[in-house]
This record gives sequence, structure tokens and C-alpha cells, in this order.
Amino acid sequence: MKKKFYVFSVVVVAFVCMLLPVYADDKRPTISRPCAQCHKAEANVLRGTVGVVSGKAETIQMNAGAVWVVKFDDNTKLMGWGQPLNKLPKDKEIAVIIVKKNNDLYAQSISVKQPAKLPPEKIASTEFVAKHVEKGDAFIVDSRPAPRFYEGAIPGAINIFDAEFDKHIDKLPKDKNKLIIFYCQGPT
Repeated sequence: MKKKFYVFSVVVVAFVCMLLPVYADDKRPTISRPCAQCHKAEANVLRGTVGVVSGKAETIQMNAGAVWVVKFDDNTKLMGWGQPLNKLPKDKEIAVIIVKKNNDLYAQSISVKQPAKLPPEKIASTEFVAKHVEKGDAFIVDSRPAPRFYEGAIPGAINIFDAEFDKHIDKLPKDKNKLIIFYCQGPT
């Protein structure tokens, strides 16, 4: 009897946890800090990164400064992505236009952020960076979020998350002639 009650309790708790995001107060953030550098919060738009996509449950979990669970269906437009929705990689930047139907959030469209187009002369090659790291004549800044930095970084790099750059500008070298190399997860 205790085992059945335990299993039932776990199922109920799991179900309630799935519903919490839908019924939670809609005052949760709708735009992540990195996205807010270029975009403003808009009604019915979530901007952030992919968490988990479930093709079977037809839901996408995303972080927009808070975790949101949004349903999708065959009517959801997918822009900027030539593969099935469930192939979206974790942490990929997206914008989701949402509508509310029967207390559930549905994605009308999901736009996948495309890589930035940079002129070749603005991109530092791996060899260029390696040469300056070896010589020790460059100041290396990892602009990824701290958890990514702690997973692994270029030796000698400091972490200044791009969304918090203004708070840490004093960490940059005073010498204006010092070579500063910024890197992140890639051109976005």
C-alpha cells in the first residue's frame, strides 16, 4: 500500500510540476539578459535559449530569464532552421511568438538566431590566438556565461560575461595599446 501511495504521489508531483509554468504568474522575465542587449521585451514574445525539446510531448522548454514551457504543433512556423524542431541544440538562441489557448502557451512561430556575418579580417584565427597566448602579450576575455567559462577556457583568460560587460570594464587593461582578444561560443 505504501509503495502504491508513493508512486501515486510521485506521479501527482510530476504532473503539477509540468503544469506550474503554464499557471505561474506571467510576470516572469520574457527576455534573457544577452538578448536584451539588442532587443526590447515585447508582448507575446519570448527570447532566450533552448532548454529541452520533446517531439513526443510537442513541447519546447526555453530559458528567457525564467524557464518557460511552450507547446508546438504542425501549425508552428519554424524559421531559420532547416531540420526538425527536435534537432534544435541546447542553448541555441531563439525567439518564440506565443499565444494562449486553454491556459496553455503555444508557439505560433519559432525563429532561430542565425550566426553573425563578420568580415574575414575581423575574425581571429585559432593560430593567431594561440600565438599570442603563447607569447603572453594579449589580454584574453571569455565573454561566455560563468558556467561555460568554468567548464573550460583558454589558459590565462578572464571571464566577463557579455551581458554584464559594463559592470566589469575596470578589469580591462589600462594600457590602450594592449591587444585584447574576446571570445565566446562562436559568431551569433
